[in-house]
Amino acid sequence: YGKNTIKFLRLHKEGKKHFVKEVEVCAHLRLTSPQEYLEGNNSLVIPTDTIKNIVLVLAKKNGIPSLEQFAIDICNHFMTTFCQVAYVKTYVQEVPWQRLHEDGVPHIHSFICVPDGIRFCEAEQCRNGPLIVFAGIKDLKLMKTTQSGFEGFYKNEHTTLPERHDRILCGELFCKWSYGECKDFDFDCIWKKIRECILEAFAGPPDCGEYSPSYQKTVNCIQMLVLSRVSQVQVIEVVLNNTFYNVVDMKNLGLSNDKEVLVPVEAPYGSCACTLGRK
Repeated sequence: YGKNTIKFLRLHKEGKKHFVKEVEVCAHLRLTSPQEYLEGNNSLVIPTDTIKNIVLVLAKKNGIPSLEQFAIDICNHFMTTFCQVAYVKTYVQEVPWQRLHEDGVPHIHSFICVPDGIRFCEAEQCRNGPLIVFAGIKDLKLMKTTQSGFEGFYKNEHTTLPERHDRILCGELFCKWSYGECKDFDFDCIWKKIRECILEAFAGPPDCGEYSPSYQKTVNCIQMLVLSRVSQVQVIEVVLNNTFYNVVDMKNLGLSNDKEVLVPVEAPYGSCACTLGRK
């Protein structure tokens, strides 16, 4: 049991310069006894309102040095404070505020919300067990308008999809990875590096791109690049929900349309998922 959707903004000031972290937290506990379920005995139950207050107090006292460290702090607090807690799991996701720039100059106290992917993390721990940390990015929308195709696929009497050697590749990406033994990692630096790997593997070199024969191959390229460059990542899961675009037939309007006007196919949509780990 636990408390979901604990939302708050943590404001930190250094002189005139302000820093913000707006997050949403879910904290769940499992107790050593199920007596509250079986007998209606609530003597061990930590109220969910108390859970919420603990999260807010930790944010006040410790700040949020990184999403992962804040999730670790929550786990550590419940494990070290309450002997009746057998397991704790914490999920934290961030609202993507970025500092506003005017003529290239960073503003000291103004921010803009940029929907270029939502950062999240999870931390979980069993009593007398290791602390496990996951991190990720979701709702990251990506598109490239060429250097993608889909050919040579299996065909039977139900196949109507034509082969394409030049198409738009577009999708919404979810990526989640796990760390090995958690040491004194720079979680912010690692997250940014992984995000850069995702964008590089998806797009290819900026002057020419890189051909993608399928959504599946693109997913694998992302995973392989992350694992090759970020040694702290042990397992990485990638889900790419596809958005397809159809070329509008404009012959009845007396116009030719060489893939200049297209409409998105909202549903149904395809999805590719893969989990890849080190040996």
